[in-house]
Amino acid sequence: MKKMRYMLPLILGIALLSLGGVIMATSPSIAPVQKAFAQETLDQAVSPAQEKQVFIRLAAECMPATVNISTTKIVKRRDRPSYHSFGGRDESFREFFGDEFYDRFFGQMPQRDYTLRSLGSGFIIDGDGHIITNNHVIEEADEIKVRLSDKEEYDAKLVGRDSKTDIALIKIDPPGGLPMVKLGDSDKLQVGEWVMAIGNPFGLSQTVTVGIVSALWRKIGAGPYENFIQTDAAINQGNSGGPLFNIHGEVVGVNTAIFSTSGGNIGIGFATPINLAKNVVDQLKEKGRVVRGWLGVIVQTVTPELADTFGLKERRGALVADIDPDGPAAQAGIQKGDIIIRFDGEEIKEMSELPLIVAQTAVGKRVTVVLLRNGQTISKSVTVGELKEEEALASSDGNKRHDVGIEVTELTRELAKRYRITETKGVLVTYVESDSPAEAAGIREGDVIIEVNRTSVDTLDQYDKAIQEALKRDKILFWIKRGRSSQFVVVTVKK
Repeated sequence: MKKMRYMLPLILGIALLSLGGVIMATSPSIAPVQKAFAQETLDQAVSPAQEKQVFIRLAAECMPATVNISTTKIVKRRDRPSYHSFGGRDESFREFFGDEFYDRFFGQMPQRDYTLRSLGSGFIIDGDGHIITNNHVIEEADEIKVRLSDKEEYDAKLVGRDSKTDIALIKIDPPGGLPMVKLGDSDKLQVGEWVMAIGNPFGLSQTVTVGIVSALWRKIGAGPYENFIQTDAAINQGNSGGPLFNIHGEVVGVNTAIFSTSGGNIGIGFATPINLAKNVVDQLKEKGRVVRGWLGVIVQTVTPELADTFGLKERRGALVADIDPDGPAAQAGIQKGDIIIRFDGEEIKEMSELPLIVAQTAVGKRVTVVLLRNGQTISKSVTVGELKEEEALASSDGNKRHDVGIEVTELTRELAKRYRITETKGVLVTYVESDSPAEAAGIREGDVIIEVNRTSVDTLDQYDKAIQEALKRDKILFWIKRGRSSQFVVVTVKK
């Protein structure tokens, strides 16, 4: 497992499941028949014949509320010299002749509109037409269309989206009633339990696959709040946003990503737990955005070496590596070096559990935090604050946010040791958002940003001021340190 964990980001990667390109979806007509599901039969041992009937009835009950989603995005591009025109790539031509000549010559070339299309899945959660899907399915789409199981198609509008959990809420307004799913309790899932996925893989609408829950609490590096369900039910590109049902016909997950060497299914798929999605969707429906709790600490994993150093008999909890002096934790008396083992009554076994639990806690709630300090168990009462987006992501002033797509923190001795950094200046990149301008430019977690547009940044305040000024332009020049090498990186800001 250790070897596989290190190979994941280097060789195989994680593929999001929305399907780009134009694909004509064809499937037999399926009548939206709703049937009562005999749950009591599942509590008893069943024969293969009975098991077959269970899946047939489950598919008939769940398929009508599962929808296909297609999106259209119009992008403008200037014609550029082809690869063969000058014996090399466009970038090489720019480097040879210089930016001024290149922009003056090719900047006069006409712009053309290009249509980008993608396919995904979703499921109807109420009679008002609200549909849950993945954020990456509808992100930046100019047009969203929803196709029901009876082949009727409707225009959808975006209610809200959350890139950190990759959950989005859209809505259609059909003339009549709608079939809807039942939302289950993903906290009750067990490894080995039967599950069924329904979606639109490769444009093949209303596709049903069956498997089991392979693992829980999987981390795949897709975002800061991860708690994926792993399943071997076949899911592929185009399944993104589709439902994962338990054997009782309840949605327990939102199919989001796959682990694959080829882009196709190899029996390792990941779904966002429906309990996490519920919290996000309720806020999107009410506010159009997600408000998260904030503790004001940076935590790290308690390794065997750290556990031994801190005198722990077992590895558990989240080690406080740094603390915001103005944050809720500091005000409550939590200190750097404390190990948080319980938050608001929930045990913290692994470091990665704490950010998710804190984020889902109501802002303003008074909670008890149990921690270990110098071998002693201490309880602190903390009032949870609100995580401000501008504190986490570089963004511009005004109502429309122009994200660079990174989270940074000041360098500490503990963080430098964790990331094996010898640099003493700059700010540390702790998270790079998927499909963000920063990721496109090649910035990675663990990079140290030394300068922003030739301005030195050693503190978060200096970084914030520099990034706000830099966001007034279309491009930002970062000077970063990565390992023993330094390099300039240009990030093109989304406008």
